[in-house]
Amino acid sequence: MKKKRILFLVCFIFVLLLLFILLYYFNVIPHPSYDNAYFQIETYKSSVDKDNDGIDDQTDILNGVREYIKTNPKYQSKYYETGYPNDLYGVCTDVVAFGLLHAGYDLMELVYEDILENQSLYNIEQVDKRIDFRRVKNLNVYFQNHSINLTLDIRAISEWQGGDIVVFKNHIGIVSDKRNRKGIPFIIHHANPYQIQYEEDILEYRSDLVGHYRIS
Repeated sequence: MKKKRILFLVCFIFVLLLLFILLYYFNVIPHPSYDNAYFQIETYKSSVDKDNDGIDDQTDILNGVREYIKTNPKYQSKYYETGYPNDLYGVCTDVVAFGLLHAGYDLMELVYEDILENQSLYNIEQVDKRIDFRRVKNLNVYFQNHSINLTLDIRAISEWQGGDIVVFKNHIGIVSDKRNRKGIPFIIHHANPYQIQYEEDILEYRSDLVGHYRIS
């Protein structure tokens, strides 16, 4: 009987540990966060203020993203005559689009104009201004050619700054100014309908990183 109790206790502890690991991995349990100052990293400030509001682009983008996620958008892929979602729904690309729009960059117009001029790069047969800027592959092409291309080495922590754009194979987000204990930044993104929080420590757990950009 004593051996059975010990075995039960060991199994119970193991299950609890496994559950904790899973909850931590999926960011259900909040991860400790640190700022640039903790790692003695100088915060990047852009020399450009696209919308002339007195706030540099890098800061403006990050502020815009935070304002957008405060609306708690629900995850759903829909087509909008307005291009930009207007009903508190959205997908990963909308995090980037609204962040940049806050800083004065209208991706709907910018991507549309670039597709018309360089349609072969995008491999698009039928151009649709209202949806093309909300597709990850199109944004990756646009940023490759119209922004600063940065390192994909997540260990080069000083080269990752809040307001940067990060692209995965089928996903996109904005780099946060919060970092994990290794200095690797959190990502602000919208991944699925079951996501609990939008700002998460996911970068070092993904193997499909394809782009890291800075708009100005």
